[in-house]
Amino acid sequence: MKRSSVIRRVVLAATAVALAAGCTPGGSDPGKGTVSPAPTTAAPAPTASGTGDDKPSSPATAPPSASATPSTGTPSATATTAPPTGRILMKDGDENAQVRELQARLRQIGYFDRAPTGFYGTMTGGAVKGFQKKRELPQTGSVDETTWQRLLGMTRKPTAAELRPATSNKLDTPDPRCMTGRVMCISKESRTLAWMIDGKVVSSFDVRFGSENTPTREGEFKVEWKAREWTSTIYHTPMPYSMFFSRGQAVHYSADFAARGYNGASHGCVNVRDKAKLAVLFDQVKVGDKVVVHW
Repeated sequence: MKRSSVIRRVVLAATAVALAAGCTPGGSDPGKGTVSPAPTTAAPAPTASGTGDDKPSSPATAPPSASATPSTGTPSATATTAPPTGRILMKDGDENAQVRELQARLRQIGYFDRAPTGFYGTMTGGAVKGFQKKRELPQTGSVDETTWQRLLGMTRKPTAAELRPATSNKLDTPDPRCMTGRVMCISKESRTLAWMIDGKVVSSFDVRFGSENTPTREGEFKVEWKAREWTSTIYHTPMPYSMFFSRGQAVHYSADFAARGYNGASHGCVNVRDKAKLAVLFDQVKVGDKVVVHW
């Protein structure tokens, strides 16, 4: 009995030592046993899953990082999923001096094959797309800041003659009836209008005429009346700066001509595509001045 009692005491003592050391895998205390090292090994996890940059946690360095983000566009997700810039400078339907400069610059490098008009239509949009494609930019057909800066870097500031050339088309030899007095001399052969005073060309314009079904009348006429703002009572289309010379046919600005060029036709009127220049002519021409339409 004494020997068994001694053995029992030895076993109990060994068990107590083992429990005190925490060696059992089924320890009920989460702060001890094999679970206890977990907090020390898991602690670095948030840093590994983040940016790896400790600076944002410092109040002294956080503001500069935040302010740099909008101007530099450093986030890679934005650079790969969004256009180069979100701001559109010029788009279809715009009409202003910047569009005229855009057209002149595109013409310098062979993307725009006509005189600048200042109107942003389908022809200008197509030229912009061609430029964007060549430079591997998003082919939107509109001019954003990236497209504009790239174009500025490849071209020079247009001269006055480049911004407002006389015409895209070469002027025809004036009809003899145009050589005296004040006359709008309009050539169907060269598709031009020359504003002439006593045989000298004061200004000139590209023009477009009526189709085969609605031809522009030929002959010698006079300006019967003028309207700075007018809408066709038949076709219900705007006709700014109208100068009527033959029973409803007039010289006037055409947004369609500015946008589509010679891909379209008028209903008999003489279309002009340079609105700013025509506005100047409108103020110079008087009722009673001569109009000559010839081949």
